[in-house]
Amino acid sequence: MKSLIIIPAYNEEKNIKNTVSKIVELNNPNIDYIVINDGSTDKTLQILINNNYNFIDLPTNLGIGGAVQTGYKYALYHNYDIAIQFDGDGQHNSEYIDNLIEEIERGNDLVIGSRFINKSNGFKSTKLRRFGSIILSTLIKLCTKEKITDSTSGFRACNKKIIALFSEDYPNDYPEPDTIVKIIKNKLTVKEIPVVMNERKEGKSSINVIKSIYYMIKVCLSIIISSLSTKEEK
Repeated sequence: MKSLIIIPAYNEEKNIKNTVSKIVELNNPNIDYIVINDGSTDKTLQILINNNYNFIDLPTNLGIGGAVQTGYKYALYHNYDIAIQFDGDGQHNSEYIDNLIEEIERGNDLVIGSRFINKSNGFKSTKLRRFGSIILSTLIKLCTKEKITDSTSGFRACNKKIIALFSEDYPNDYPEPDTIVKIIKNKLTVKEIPVVMNERKEGKSSINVIKSIYYMIKVCLSIIISSLSTKEEK
């Protein structure tokens, strides 16, 4: 099955070369990659050009949702069977990409790389984000009756059905929890597998405390509305 790794990148000049290099080291002819340069204002674009990486350069910053959706539109247009989200900041481990793909090939629609299935020494995110993840996972359980341990993980893979769905509609802010609810409500399968993630070594996240609180409120409301609206359609 032909697979595409979607790598959103915004101001990742210190991380993007190492991230892409590790993906290229996979040396799997069935796995391609595309970097979505989301209007970076640093040297990210120049690094992509200098190293002859595969990339799409967005003329303005669309945010994580817009950048990732661009990747899904690219995957749909080029008829990929599987799409894998992979952060450009180096936190995701390329060694687990094959594990995600294998679970899609077994018939799952969406497969999430979870930091919280197995207790390990890997990076678990900040205390604030872990607390937020617990709240979102609890809300998802209430709305869908499905237990998701890592609702905010951006390390995930999906099949053609999901590629088509995400190409048409993808949330802009903190999209992972919201899309999980929509997928479950559409009777599609979601599975988690254990992964170990890295702590960001260079740069810093664009999401601060104030943005985290704003996103938390917004995503919680979106999950509830999404859950109710899907029920009404049925």
